[in-house]
Amino acid sequence: MGLTETERSVLIEVKIERAHKTIEEVPYLLNGGLYRNAINRMYYACYYIVSALLLQRSYEARSHHGIIALLSMKFVKTGIISVEAGKLYRSLFELRQTGDYDELKDITREDVTTRLEPAKQFIETIEKLIHTNS
Repeated sequence: MGLTETERSVLIEVKIERAHKTIEEVPYLLNGGLYRNAINRMYYACYYIVSALLLQRSYEARSHHGIIALLSMKFVKTGIISVEAGKLYRSLFELRQTGDYDELKDITREDVTTRLEPAKQFIETIEKLIHTNS
């Protein structure tokens, strides 16, 4: 990507902040009954934090599937993050895909509420991992 170390550090912090701001949108969408949008924002909040982690570790992925694969291979399979965290990230991706591209399937309030706190914890866990390895 050709970034200086300063640029890389700034970009990582921007992605972390974006993850936090994006997850904060979810309760408003949930309260408004906008479940597809809420899942979308939850996924992207986690995507931004994972992107920050991968950038910090100099891993590059060209797609969402590539990011999922790198997270699994480099962090879940090595025990750095839990299997449950990896499954959560994958489930958010799959639900986001459903919400964005499958008009015939519903995203429910329960889909959002059962994943919101785990998604917040996921973001906190990844952020701690980033900051302990800075």
